Amino acid sequence: MMRRITTLALSGAIAATTGCVNVTAPDKPIVINLNINVTQEVVYRLDSEAKSLIQQNPGIF
Repeated sequence: MMRRITTLALSGAIAATTGCVNVTAPDKPIVINLNINVTQEVVYRLDSEAKSLIQQNPGIF
């Protein structure tokens, strides 16, 4: 009997201390902006020996 009363008291205390969580949808739609600008610049430099080798052997590549 005492155990039953204790269990009921603990259950009531736990129920009284739990919070309430409300989840509602926003009024406006969610907007995700994916405007991404990717700029790539490729720069290459040849030293004088490589440049002369390519000019002497145009079919190398």
